[in-house]
Amino acid sequence: MPFTKFTNLDFDQIKSSIKDYLRANTTFTDFDFEGSNFSVLIDTLAYNTYITAFNSNMIVNESFLDSATLRENVVSLARNIGYVPRSKTAATATVSFSVPVSFTTGQLVLKAGLICVGASENTSYTFSTYEDITTNVINGVATFTDVKVYQGSYLTRNFTVDTSYNQRFILSNPDIDTSTITVNVGTREYKQIDNIITIDSASEIYLLQEVADESYELLFGDGILGKKLSNGDIIKIGYVVTKGTDGNGPSLFNYAGTTTTSEGVITNPTGPVTISTTTSASGGGDIEPIESIKYFAPRIYASQNRAVTARDYEAIVQKIYPNTESVSVVGGEELDPPEFGKVILSIKPKNGTTISDFTKNQILNDLKQYSVSGINQEIEDLKLLYVEIDSDVFYDSSRVSKILDLKTNVTTALERYSKSVDLNKFGGRFKYSKTLQVIDQVDTAITSNITRVKMRRNLNCVLNTWAQYELCFGNKFYKKLGAYNIKSTGFKLAESNETVYIVDVPSEDSDIGIISIVKPTDDPDSYEIVKKSIGTVDYAKGEILINTINIVSTELSDGVVEIQAYPESNDVIGLKDLYLIFDMSKSTINMVKDTIASGEQISGVNYPVRSSYSNGTLTR
Repeated sequence: MPFTKFTNLDFDQIKSSIKDYLRANTTFTDFDFEGSNFSVLIDTLAYNTYITAFNSNMIVNESFLDSATLRENVVSLARNIGYVPRSKTAATATVSFSVPVSFTTGQLVLKAGLICVGASENTSYTFSTYEDITTNVINGVATFTDVKVYQGSYLTRNFTVDTSYNQRFILSNPDIDTSTITVNVGTREYKQIDNIITIDSASEIYLLQEVADESYELLFGDGILGKKLSNGDIIKIGYVVTKGTDGNGPSLFNYAGTTTTSEGVITNPTGPVTISTTTSASGGGDIEPIESIKYFAPRIYASQNRAVTARDYEAIVQKIYPNTESVSVVGGEELDPPEFGKVILSIKPKNGTTISDFTKNQILNDLKQYSVSGINQEIEDLKLLYVEIDSDVFYDSSRVSKILDLKTNVTTALERYSKSVDLNKFGGRFKYSKTLQVIDQVDTAITSNITRVKMRRNLNCVLNTWAQYELCFGNKFYKKLGAYNIKSTGFKLAESNETVYIVDVPSEDSDIGIISIVKPTDDPDSYEIVKKSIGTVDYAKGEILINTINIVSTELSDGVVEIQAYPESNDVIGLKDLYLIFDMSKSTINMVKDTIASGEQISGVNYPVRSSYSNGTLTR
C-alpha cells in the first residue's frame, strides 16, 4: 500500500485501504469474505491503526497552545513563554474596629489569620489578613482603622531545605490567591518577581508557577539569578485560600480576630468589638479559564513587559488588575482635539461598573514600570452605551396555544444573545440581522418580526449644581425633520417645579441641531418650550452637548436622566471608550397575531401593519 495513499483515518476507510493493498497482492485470497479468519485479522489491523491515529492526533493537538484542551497542557505551554495564569482572587473589604483591652498604654498586635465573619445570601464567609497589624493602645482601647481583609482562610506551610535531592516546593491547595503569598526563609522575607531584569546572585526572590491540579510551585534562586537556598534552611509560606467570586457581597461583619501584646501574649477583648465597614467585599475572581490563558499568554509575551501598543496595555492591565473584564485603550492622537503623549484607559471590572480612585491610582503606579518614558496614562470612568429594541413579533395562532410562553421564549433567547461575545465589551457590536434571526428561530409559530433599535446613555446629574454635560454615543444619529429624534426621562430645574424633558430641533440644511427643554401640554402632539436653546446635537458624530443648567431632581433614582437617540444604522458599535450593553430590561416585546398566516384573513385587508420607524411620542 503506497504511503502517499494513506490519508484515511476512519475505521471503514482504513479497512478498505488494507483490502485494496491485499487485492493488489495475489498471494492472499479470501480476504473479501467477511466470515474468513483473514477478515478478522484485517479488522484487528484497522482497529489498531484507527486507535493509534486518534491518539497521535490528540497528542499533536495537546502540543500547541491554540489546540490544547487539557488545562495542565495549556498551562505548561504558556509557561514556556513566561506566562503565569491568574489564580483565584479573594474578595476584599475594608473595615475598622476598636478593641478594648485590660491595659491602658502600649501596643496591640492583630495576628495574621481570621479577622471577621461576613454573610451573603444566607452563607457565612471568613475574612482574614496575611500579615500582622500593630497599633497603639490609648486609654485602654486599640483602634484598627481601614484594615483590608481578604475572604478566605489564612494557612501556613513549612519546608526544610534538603539539597541532597531535587526538592520541589509545591503548595497543594488549588484555591490560593497568589497575591497573598508571603515567603520567609529564616528571618528574611523573600519577594515574588515576574522577570529577572534586575536580579543578581544576592537577590532574595522567588518565582511562582502553576503546576498540576491547579497547585502552585515556588522556584528559588540558583546562586546566579537569585540567592541560593542552603541545606537546612526553614521556609515558612503563608497564603489565603479563597472561594473567589462567591465571597463578593458581605457588608456586615462580626469580629473573630486574635490579638496579642507586643511580647506575644494573647489578649482577649474586655468588651464587645463592633466592626464598621468602609467598603463591602468585592473584587473576588475565579481562576483564569483556559480560553483566557490562550488569549493573553501570547499577548503578554508579545508585549515583552513594555506598554507601547494598545494590545500591550490590554494584556498588562489584565495582568496587574486581575478583576478586569474588558479594557479600552485610546491614544491621545485619536482624541478631538489631539492630546499627544497621553493614553486614555477605560476599565470594566468583572463585578460592577466602576473602580475606586484608590484602585485607579494603584493601576497607574503599576503601569509606570511598563510604560515608555514621556507617555502619561489616565483612567476614565466607564461609559456605558445601551442598546434597546422595540419589537413586534408576528405569530401564527394556529401553531401556538400559549402566547405568554412564546413571548417568554423570545425574551429568553434575546437575553441569551445579549450575553454573547459580540456584546458586553469595548468595541462590541450589536448585529441587527442576527437579532432578527434570533427572534425568528425561537419557534416555527413565529412568521416575522418588525424590530426598531434605540440607543441610550445615562446622564449622571450633579444635583443642585450649575453644570455642563456632554454625551457621546459614538454612532451617527438618525435625523428626521419635525420628529422627536432625541428624548429623555423627566427632571426638574432650579427655576421651575415642573417636570421637563429634553428634545431636539433638527436643522434642514445642517448636521447640527438644537437641544431644547420642554414640558408636555394637554395636546399630545405639541409641547411648551421652557428653554429654547440649552445645547446642541451633532447628528453626524452622535454627540450631545448641554450648556450650563441646574438640575435639582430627576424622575429616576440616583440623579439619572436617561437620554435616548435613534441610530442611523441598526448595527450599533461600542466605539473607542464606549462599553456596549444590549439591555433587555428596557426593551419591549409585543406579540402580534399574523392574521394572514393563521388563515383568518386570506385577503389581508385588516392585517395589523406595524411601522419600521420610531414613534412620535415626546418623552422616553
